[in-house]
Amino acid sequence: MIRKRLGRLRGDRGYTLVELLVVLAIFTTVVTALVSLFTSGAKAELDMNRRFEAQQNARLALDRMRRELHCASGITATPSTPVSSITVTLPSQCPSANGTTLTVVYDTSLVSANRYRVRRTANGTTVVIADYITTSSGNAFTYTPNSASTRALLHVDFYVNINPNEGWKTWRLVDDIVLRNTLRQ
Repeated sequence: MIRKRLGRLRGDRGYTLVELLVVLAIFTTVVTALVSLFTSGAKAELDMNRRFEAQQNARLALDRMRRELHCASGITATPSTPVSSITVTLPSQCPSANGTTLTVVYDTSLVSANRYRVRRTANGTTVVIADYITTSSGNAFTYTPNSASTRALLHVDFYVNINPNEGWKTWRLVDDIVLRNTLRQ
């Protein structure tokens, strides 16, 4: 009788401590790999969304500039030299001028090392219209005055990158905007 009971107890021993530790180590390895996978996916999505937002803001800023410059009667900037600031005179008939002649300044301002913001200043109010511009020295504008054969032209060159240390992620936005209200000489 005692032998039967001892035999049954030996068969119902359960798991040893070594077996539990091995299973726990395997489980921890699998869970760590899954968490790492999900974390890297979340970081990649966040990075992609931030880059998309910076690129979209640069496109919208350039579109706004283009609409205003097509209506502008003149730009004050150094001709044929990349500059960080331009001053635009909008006549009263321009939609954004609201019935009065308006002076608008577009400039790039340094935020941190190799990071600039494009700002628009009108009536004493400054608004950031694009960020994460990495153009060298912030000189994003090149102005060509009108001549006998062409109208005045503003060349805009934005390099957009939320992390300038990763140059391969740089996105370039380039446009030549013709000032339609300037006359050929």
